[in-house]
Amino acid sequence: MPYYHKLGNVPHKRHTQFRRPDGSLYAEQLFSTEGFSSDYSLLYHCHPPTAITRAEEPYDVMPQVAEEKMLKHRSLEGFKIAPHADFLQSRVPVLVNNDCHIVLAAPQQSMEGYFYKNADADEMIFIHKGNGKLLTQYGELAFSYGDYLVIPRGTIYQVVFESTDNRLFIVESFSPIRFPKRYLSHYGQLLEHSPFCERDVRAPQHLVTFDEQGDFVIKVKKQGRMYHLHYAYHPFDVIGWDGCCYPFAFSIHDFEPITGRVHQPPPVHQTFEANNFVVCSFVPRLYDYHPQSVPAPYNHSNIDSDEVLYYVDGDFMSRKHVTKGMITLHPGGIPHGPHPGAVEKSIGAKETKELAVMVDTFHPLKLTVQALAIENGGYTMSWAE
Repeated sequence: MPYYHKLGNVPHKRHTQFRRPDGSLYAEQLFSTEGFSSDYSLLYHCHPPTAITRAEEPYDVMPQVAEEKMLKHRSLEGFKIAPHADFLQSRVPVLVNNDCHIVLAAPQQSMEGYFYKNADADEMIFIHKGNGKLLTQYGELAFSYGDYLVIPRGTIYQVVFESTDNRLFIVESFSPIRFPKRYLSHYGQLLEHSPFCERDVRAPQHLVTFDEQGDFVIKVKKQGRMYHLHYAYHPFDVIGWDGCCYPFAFSIHDFEPITGRVHQPPPVHQTFEANNFVVCSFVPRLYDYHPQSVPAPYNHSNIDSDEVLYYVDGDFMSRKHVTKGMITLHPGGIPHGPHPGAVEKSIGAKETKELAVMVDTFHPLKLTVQALAIENGGYTMSWAE
């Protein structure tokens, strides 16, 4: 969880009278993604957040699965996902299971005329290209290249881009996205051996209260359907809030790599965890310093997990023909490792400039129809050179 944060005006005690200048009560809302048993925040609205005026007929947005079972290495050209003006319509699911959906997006415009809420999943949005602001009830989060935006499920938000050339790598998690337990003290503080600390975690700032009445559309995704709900008041009418459940930003450039005399295993790169999957950050770092070390990763068998690597930037000594935005999928059940010649080539190298995001899932992933349209057909046999 993020650390405790407070923004705006809140009463001295929770669940007590908190009145507007005209004497009417602010509307208190408890926000938590696991009922009353986990992290939460308390938000104070100018108007009740329940004032719905109209609901439109929902429509289906469930991913179209093309392959449910596979046992071969796959590769997708992520930047072949076509740009789309609208933020939601630009989102293309490529790999899915019951724990998470991995989505690519190339939105060209800011969200205008509506707000969005994912009522099923926490979202981790990695900014590969673009910059702008994430606007929520909690305030603003500025973002740029290399930022992770972690948005708890149920958060109402808008994304404002500063340009039309944007590329996003998104993970929708059907369980809360958290910092790895081994990085945390019993009381929730990030420990000394963690590759990042609270100073690196950016909470929302610049809370602006919109005390406005009108017709405000919130598009809500729930169980594979999209609902358009109309509300009487602006959803960002919060005068203040505090707690430990809120969207936050963390830059991959602030991840401090853990290195050793010999090659370190992937868990040292772990950044986030959820039920049945983890997220890792591969960043520029010095190679191993044992005089006979082999910098290239050793062959390994993914018996219990599917490994997804999203290539962001830099040189990747273990793979040939890597492009920005490429996704590789190495399914559980068969070993994988460096391409032919990569091991010998790596010996003597002192550092790597690679930048990548990895998602390891502990249940098999399925390819969508859109994934097959951007697949590199020859990748499976690229070890036979």
